[in-house]
Amino acid sequence: MLHALSFDVEEYFQVANLRANFDEKSWGDVPSRLDVGMEAIFGALERHGAHATFFFLGWVAERRPDWVRRCLDAGHEVASHGWRHAFLQDLGPEGLEEDLAKTEAALMAAGAPMPRGFRASTFTMTRETWWAMEVLAKRGYVYDSSIHPVSHPVYGIPDFEPGISRIEEGLWEFPVSTWRALGRNWPVGGGGYFRLLPGVVTSAAVRQMDRRGIPASLYLHPWEFDPEQPQANANFTARFRHYLNLERTLPRLERLLEEFEFGSLEQVLAQA
Repeated sequence: MLHALSFDVEEYFQVANLRANFDEKSWGDVPSRLDVGMEAIFGALERHGAHATFFFLGWVAERRPDWVRRCLDAGHEVASHGWRHAFLQDLGPEGLEEDLAKTEAALMAAGAPMPRGFRASTFTMTRETWWAMEVLAKRGYVYDSSIHPVSHPVYGIPDFEPGISRIEEGLWEFPVSTWRALGRNWPVGGGGYFRLLPGVVTSAAVRQMDRRGIPASLYLHPWEFDPEQPQANANFTARFRHYLNLERTLPRLERLLEEFEFGSLEQVLAQA
């Protein structure tokens, strides 16, 4: 069956773990490393005939419209990751409206259609920020992929039903995949967990979902394919989360692409 693969297109200096090291006002002065990760991703997808969804930060799309166009030309879906990687709770309803509008304008200026999907920074769609669903629905979005059904100090809705579901606001929700065991949902859908857990765990989780007829949803970032990126002087926890096993990301993705069939979230939703 077809499983969903996505990439949150952001620079390494824009991630939440390194927020204390790179003030937003300095972003334009930091040398870009986007090409390194994106070229690695494109090479892997092309080798295996796979497609994916690329959730672009508007800040990136405005400065690198060439990558938006390359995604479209290769048959990938382009969606919204918001403008500047701000948490929903920090934006508020009016701030999210402005953030989305600015990102939509940048994507469409680069040649993309109005985005149908959205993913919030750091999966900050929670019960406390559920108001964001109404904002998305009002702006015409078809689906959201901002919920992580796990327990986490920053994000997560642990009792949210894993898998694709229709929510009250008229949107489809396609959360990151989890593995149910010992009475709770365990994170196996990508990001730091993709690098922290042995590759066989991710493969086993996708295989289990495949047998059950449930499409998996995995996500990664371009900077996770760039082990030579500059190392920030961050605290131990941030460094561990950000730099662990970067050299293993590409070979692990290659093995998954060999074993399973992957497409964009939009493609999987259309089949489901």
